[in-house]
Amino acid sequence: MKALKLSLVVMGAALVTIGLSGMAYAFHSGGVADCDGCHTMHNSLGGKAVALKGGSTQFTGYNYLLQGSDQSSTCLNCHGKTNAGAIASGNYAFTTVGLTVTPGTPPIQRTPGGDFGWLYKNYPAVGHAPASPGNQHGHNITAQDYNLPNGNPPTTAAPGGTYLTANLYCTSCHNPHSSARIVSNPVTTTSIVNSALGTAVPPISGSGSYTTSWPPAAGTAVGVYRLLGGVGYVPYSYQAAPPFINPPPLAIAPAGTSGTYNQTEATHEVRVAYGTVGGAYGMAEWCQNCHPQIYNNNSPVTTGHLIHPNGVNAVLSVTANISGTLTTIEAIYNAYINSGNLTNTVATSYTSLVPYEEATNDMTVLSAHANSNGSYLQGTTLGTEHVTCLSCHRAHASGFNQGTRWNNNAEFLTVAGLWPDSGTTASSGYSNGMPQGDYQAAMYDRPATIYATYQRSLCNKCHGKD
Repeated sequence: MKALKLSLVVMGAALVTIGLSGMAYAFHSGGVADCDGCHTMHNSLGGKAVALKGGSTQFTGYNYLLQGSDQSSTCLNCHGKTNAGAIASGNYAFTTVGLTVTPGTPPIQRTPGGDFGWLYKNYPAVGHAPASPGNQHGHNITAQDYNLPNGNPPTTAAPGGTYLTANLYCTSCHNPHSSARIVSNPVTTTSIVNSALGTAVPPISGSGSYTTSWPPAAGTAVGVYRLLGGVGYVPYSYQAAPPFINPPPLAIAPAGTSGTYNQTEATHEVRVAYGTVGGAYGMAEWCQNCHPQIYNNNSPVTTGHLIHPNGVNAVLSVTANISGTLTTIEAIYNAYINSGNLTNTVATSYTSLVPYEEATNDMTVLSAHANSNGSYLQGTTLGTEHVTCLSCHRAHASGFNQGTRWNNNAEFLTVAGLWPDSGTTASSGYSNGMPQGDYQAAMYDRPATIYATYQRSLCNKCHGKD
C-alpha cells in the first residue's frame, strides 16, 4: 500500500505544458493538477474501462495508474488535437489526425515550441538537398498510443549527454507534480522554491507562464514556466537519469489582451519573452541539464568558436565585422530585414524566427514584452541580450532537421520570391523535400514576400553575411 501511495504522489504524466490555456491552463494552474485527470485508481467508470488509448481493459490499468499506456500518451490525451481543423488557439502541442508520413497535410499547431506532428513527416532527398526524415525533426518522445517515435531516432542518447532516448517522455522535461514556485520579483535562485517537509511556502495561485498570471494574488506564488523540471529533478520512471543541476528558466507567453501563443504568424509574430534567473541561468543553461557537452559557457571567446556561443555569456553586444565595418551583433539584428536590406529600426526589428533572451529577471518587464498582436516588436536595446538554444531551435519539433526554426539544408529560403516547392524544378533542391504548402506551414504561414527574392539563411539576422 505504501508503494501504491508513493507511485500516486511521485509519478504520473502531466499534460505537455508547452501550451496551456483554456481547460489545461485551469487544470494545471502552475502546479500539480487534478489527480484523476492523469490517473485512474481502478481503470473503471460506469462498468467500462476508462483508458483512453491502447486497449487497456476494465480493472487492468497501465503503469503508475496512468490513463494512457505511457507518460507522453497520457499528456497527449489532452494536448493532442484529435480532430482535423483550423489552427487551435490553446493548449495543443501535437496534431494527431490527418497526418501521413509522406509530404502533404502538414501539422496545424503553431506554438512556439512546435508541433510534435512534424515527427510524422518524412521528406525525401530532392536535387542536391538531403532527405529530411521525421525522426530528425525534434525531440523523439515515446508515446505508444500515438505511434511515436515514428521510426528509429537518429541517436540513442541526448546529443552531448547521456539521457537515453528510449526513456524520453514529456515528463523528461516537464515535472507533472511540480511544487516549484516563484515567490518574489525580481527572480533569483533563492526565490524559486518548493514545498518540502519542515517548510512553509506561499501556495501556488496560478500559472507562471502567461502575461495573465503575473503578478500573483497577495500572499501567493506562481508556478515556474511550463512546469519545467528544477534542480535535482529526476523522472520517477527513470531514476538512473542524471539529476538536473540548473533551475528552470524565466519566460512568459502572451495570453489575454496580449494575444495567444498558438496562432498563425501570417500577420503577427508570437513573442515569448525569455529572461534569466538572477542573470545567471536561462534557457540554454536549463537545456544543459541534458545536453552538457554542447553548452558553451565560455562564450564569447577571442580565439574562435568550437561550438556556437549560447547562454548568458553569449551576448549580442560582441563585436562583428560586416562589409569591412566593425559593429555589434546587436546592431546587425536591429537593422536586418532580409538579404541585402539592413535598413530596419530597433522599434520593429524583433522576429520570433530568431528570438533572443533578455538579461532581466523582472517578471513585470517580461510580461510587458510578451505579445502576439504586434504591440511590442522592439529589438535589442541594452547590449546585454544573449543567444539561447531557442534562438535557432524549437523545443518540441519543427519541419526541419534538428528542430531548427528555418531550413538549414539549403542555400536559399526563397526562390524567385516564393517558398520552395518540391514539385517545381527551379526550387525543388531548396525545398527540404516539401511541397510548398508544407514549407509555408513550417515557416508558420508567413508570406514569402517579407523576405528577399532569393533569401539566404536567417543566421544572417545576427551575422549579416548576405
